[in-house]
Amino acid sequence: MPDKLQIHPVILCGGAGTRLWPMSREAWPKQFQKLTSGHSLLQETAARTADAGRYAPPFIVCNHEHRFIVAEQLRQIDIAPGHIVLEPVQRNTAPAAAVAAVMLAARDPAALMLVLPSDHAIADVDAFHAAVATAAGAAASGALVTFGIAPDAPETGYGYIHRGAPLGDVAGCYDVAAFAEKPDRAAAEGYLADGGWLWNSGMFLFGATDYLAELERLEPDMVARCREAVAGAVPDLDFDRLDVAPFEAAPSRSIDYAVMEHTARAVVVPAEIGWCDVGAWSALWEFGTPDGAGNLIAGDVVAVEATGNYLRGEGRLVAALGIEDLVVVATEDAVLVVPMNRAQDVRTLVEAMKAEGRTEAEYHPRVYRPWGHYHTVHEGERFQVKRITVNPGASLSLQMHEHRAEHWIVIAGTARVTRGDEVFTLNGDQSTFIPPRTKHRLQNPTDSPLVLIEVQSGAYLGEDDIVRFEDDYGRA
Repeated sequence: MPDKLQIHPVILCGGAGTRLWPMSREAWPKQFQKLTSGHSLLQETAARTADAGRYAPPFIVCNHEHRFIVAEQLRQIDIAPGHIVLEPVQRNTAPAAAVAAVMLAARDPAALMLVLPSDHAIADVDAFHAAVATAAGAAASGALVTFGIAPDAPETGYGYIHRGAPLGDVAGCYDVAAFAEKPDRAAAEGYLADGGWLWNSGMFLFGATDYLAELERLEPDMVARCREAVAGAVPDLDFDRLDVAPFEAAPSRSIDYAVMEHTARAVVVPAEIGWCDVGAWSALWEFGTPDGAGNLIAGDVVAVEATGNYLRGEGRLVAALGIEDLVVVATEDAVLVVPMNRAQDVRTLVEAMKAEGRTEAEYHPRVYRPWGHYHTVHEGERFQVKRITVNPGASLSLQMHEHRAEHWIVIAGTARVTRGDEVFTLNGDQSTFIPPRTKHRLQNPTDSPLVLIEVQSGAYLGEDDIVRFEDDYGRA
């Protein structure tokens, strides 16, 4: 790596991860889940680049609906982001990287971008840093670098890169001879036997101005729309909210499809880093360390005479007897059972649930908000019960409901309640009633969590029955 060259991690955090349902859902996708360790995949990705000597503070691009989740997860691991940029709609990786490149290049035309998906797992972090250092040497000279993973199986779920001649002035870096889309089984076996093919990791390192130059040559409309989206961006608390109309108009393309497959600047760094894209439950089974029976077990599981399975119990017991080569994942409200060799097809199952109007396809019982979270305990005709947790010092909006009444019972902590013109305090085991069409607010004035039970009753209980008058999070 050239002396004193700081690299800007750009973490792309917009995916939905439907193949990892039922844990990954659109409202709380896989990058926010603790799937491989005690930290989420996003936290692991950010932590890998938390070295001020090598890397600048991370630049995050995420869906606007997930902004508070991203901010809170970074706060939990004491990482202050350089930017959190909000996408109004998903437009794939090329526009997301272009937005970051426009903003970084405006401050430093020589800035190098390390583009990282937020949902990858990497076992060998030292080898990762070494691969980045190799790539930085090539990127500083104008190359657009991708990272290739040495395949150990004829995987049909990944794209492939054919390694070309060594790059003369950067050891460990090679020209890209060809890209190949996800192959069928026979082609994948041929790539593995050939020895010159690598899995396409989806990670990149290049100069911000170099990326923009090639993208402008190949996709000029995309760059124009991204520049407009950045020019019209507005601050929203600690976030940068892109201008909606131009970003929606940007073509949706991946970095590979928009640039890497069509540029003469593409080079590849082979990286043996213990990489996994965590794209399906089968990938997690391969990434982990199975037990003596070949099972990978997480959570509350009892397995007897079971072999070659991925078994996970989140919030309930999974008891398995005499099964093999299955994925069984149980959460509080859903159970997935699928053959290991069909794990890539879970997305099809999710689409079928959406077509039936099943909320389990998109939402967990626990829903996160900037002030904390709520958990739906029970639903019935004209009523539902929620367990609400308000973070220390946090406050819900001053709001009103047209159709429902609410009963609040404090379980732990102290609540400051605004109800109409009244402001009063509730402690443990105390309660209050909020009639319909009454302005109200719930606040936690202490440094401990506030936990309460909320019983809603009325003819309509949808989350859209809300009018906000004041809000600490810019939602009024």
